[in-house]
Amino acid sequence: MTEAARLAPHRRALILDIVRRDGAVRVADLVEQLGVSDMTIRRDLDVLARSGSLSKVHGGAISSSVTTGDEPSFESKAALESRAKAAIAEVAVALVKPRSVVAISGGTTSYAVATRLREVPGLSVVTNSLPVAEVLRRTGAERGTADHTLLLTGGTPTKSASLVGPLADQAIRSLQVDLLIIGAYGVSERAGATTPNLAEAQTNRALIASANRVAVVADHTKWGVVGLSQFVSLSEIDYFVTDDGLDDQARAVLDSAVGQLIVANTRPA
Repeated sequence: MTEAARLAPHRRALILDIVRRDGAVRVADLVEQLGVSDMTIRRDLDVLARSGSLSKVHGGAISSSVTTGDEPSFESKAALESRAKAAIAEVAVALVKPRSVVAISGGTTSYAVATRLREVPGLSVVTNSLPVAEVLRRTGAERGTADHTLLLTGGTPTKSASLVGPLADQAIRSLQVDLLIIGAYGVSERAGATTPNLAEAQTNRALIASANRVAVVADHTKWGVVGLSQFVSLSEIDYFVTDDGLDDQARAVLDSAVGQLIVANTRPA
């Protein structure tokens, strides 16, 4: 047993250091790093959450500085709910038709979908996400093919590595896309899909206005979270793609409000 495992105050200080440094952390990673049980880590997170030092989310924790007006960086969010995001990506990519024009927003779940777009031939892809553009560029270079056409909007980068602002909005407004795949900071019955960044919300609205169909991709931990600014109501969503961790009450709300609720299975076959 490590010293961190024996001394709870020391262990919790280490957890806080990690969360403050990275913005977010997974329970599984803390179990591995600190050499203690899953239950011990969850008790530590409960204590730290009650003291206001951090905020618990499903599968981990985020910095307590994250509010409706802020969010962790792309890098810190990428490790959270990775299994759910992969499952969502697997079913969401089936919505993309060959030789169509698809737009991909910023965010780690929409990024997961972008990594699967190599499976769909002849796409034109519009994105305001620097990580999405990079993974599609890298995929094309590795395959030695120009099968996909990539259009990256201009704009000012946010903490989540999305390009937003008047330049991005102007570029997007001149386009028409068949399908938009868009992530969300939070989703609720009252507020719809939200983000803490006002400029990002405006750019998201431009993306939505340009799309024939809108698919929101969000894992179950996003339900009940509300950011500062709404960018789409539930009734405006054609497809809502989530994972099977979503509770029955939330499923009922979404099933009655959106065009189609699609739930990805995260459990091994």
